[in-house]
Formats: sequence, C-alpha cells, structure tokens
Amino acid sequence: MDVIRCNWAKSKLEIEYHDKEWGVPLYDDIKLFELLVLETMQAGISWAIVLSKREAIREAFDDFNPYEIASYDDRRIEMLLANPQIIRNSLKIRSAVQNARAFLRIVEKCGSFASYIWQFVDQKPIINAWGELSQIPAYTEISKQMSKDMKQQGFSFVGPTVCYAFMQACGLVNDHLISCFRYNQINQYIQKGVKL
Repeated sequence: MDVIRCNWAKSKLEIEYHDKEWGVPLYDDIKLFELLVLETMQAGISWAIVLSKREAIREAFDDFNPYEIASYDDRRIEMLLANPQIIRNSLKIRSAVQNARAFLRIVEKCGSFASYIWQFVDQKPIINAWGELSQIPAYTEISKQMSKDMKQQGFSFVGPTVCYAFMQACGLVNDHLISCFRYNQINQYIQKGVKL
C-alpha cells in the first residue's frame, strides 16, 4: 500500500525531510536556530533548493552554531559570499549573523531560545486539520505577533510568512494534511506530551 503524505513533498530530499523532521515539536536551541537560518535563506526561492544546499550551508556556517556565527566579521562574510556551494545572498548571510547575535541575547534573557519561541503558542503545539494544501495559510495572527516581537528583539528576515514556515517546520503547528500518515503520528506524540 502506498504511503500518503503531504503532496508538497516530491523529491527524495523533500520526502525525507517531510517524513522525519517537518512538524515534529522541536525544543533543541541549536536545531531551532538551524531551521530559522534555513527558513530565512528560503525567502524567494524553493524549499527544494534550500534542502539541496543544506549540508553545504551547515559546513560553511559551523554546524549552525549561533555562538560561532555571532562572531563572524566582514572577512568571514566575504568568504561565505565567495562559496559557490551555498546561497550567496549578502542580505541573507548578514541576516544569519545578525540573527545569531539576537539569539544569544534571547538566551541570556529567557534562558533558552526554545522557551522564547514556544511562548507564542502557550508552550503547546497547535493542531490544525487541513484537507487540502490550498487551505493552509501563508501566515496567521500568531506568526504576525512572532514576527513583530522577533524584529523588536533584533532579528531580520522574519516576516509573518517566514515565521509561519518556521512554526510549521518546528512543530509549533501541525500542518500535515489530515490524509498524511504523519498527521496522526505527530498528534499522538503531542497528546502524550513527549518532547521529541
């Protein structure tokens, strides 16, 4: 019997990401930061391109370690801009550095980035029930609130649409279609209160 999954997952990389990562509630600060970097990199291009360059970006950006990235200077940024393996957009690369610095301030203030991010959904994932891809919103009131607050905290490239994609990726919302095999799996984790 064929596995039914969300129909945006077409390529091998997209299917692997969909089946193992997308929508799983995340509480690890470094993994959350990784997905934030990738979502900001995605603005204006396809997620498939971002996934195809993910490992090269990981290598270029010190395993997405915000403590390392926060220290990048102009020379390091120029090196990144010269790297043909990654997404060479000056604004996005500078945004990753700026966001790493904002991340460190949040950790200092809130104890962890996870506790800051999860406050927007009262520490519990929102379970949606979409039948069609076309029903899923590009952004919500919560992602607008998150975007506004993150910008006030010094983050960039975090508009409401990027914030909602980030919420979907990190499991703050379960936006798997109800027909998808992952929809019920993730809901069961949430109901058991399991932190994956």
